[in-house]
Amino acid sequence: MVESEIAERIAARRAELDELEEQLVKQLDQVRDERDELAVAERVWRRMAERFAGERVAAAPAAVQVAGRAVLLVPHREGGVDEAVLPPGYQRILAAVRQAGAPVVTRAVGETLGLDTGVRGKLEPLRGKLPRLAERGWLRKQPDGRYSVRLQ
Repeated sequence: MVESEIAERIAARRAELDELEEQLVKQLDQVRDERDELAVAERVWRRMAERFAGERVAAAPAAVQVAGRAVLLVPHREGGVDEAVLPPGYQRILAAVRQAGAPVVTRAVGETLGLDTGVRGKLEPLRGKLPRLAERGWLRKQPDGRYSVRLQ
C-alpha cells in the first residue's frame, strides 16, 4: 500500500506542477505580448518625437536679413523659455504691459515707454510688435484690442 500512496502523491504533485507550468506559460506569453506592444509604442513615439523636433527646428526663430541688417525674430513662448530670449525692445514692451497691471491699449504702452504718443507715426512700430508678441504667446490680446501679460 505504501507504494501506491507514493505513486498517488507523485501523480498529484506532477498534476499540480503541470497546472503551474501551464499558468506560467500563459503569463510568459502575456509578458512577451506586452513587451512587443511596448516596443511598437516606443518606435512610434521616437518617430513622432523626431518629426516634432524637426518641425520645431524648422519653425524656430532665427536671425534674418532685412535691408542688409540681421533682425531677430520673436521666438514662440514654450515651457522653460524665459523672456530673456527676446530682444531688449520686446522685453521693455513686456515690462510696460506687466507694469500696467491690467489690460492696456497700445497708446498706454507707448506712454509707459516714453514714446511721443501725440504723433501717430511714433506708435506704428509698437502697433506691429504687440500683435507679434501676442501671436507668439508672450501677450494675450483681448477682443477689444487691449493687451495683457500671458500667465505661465
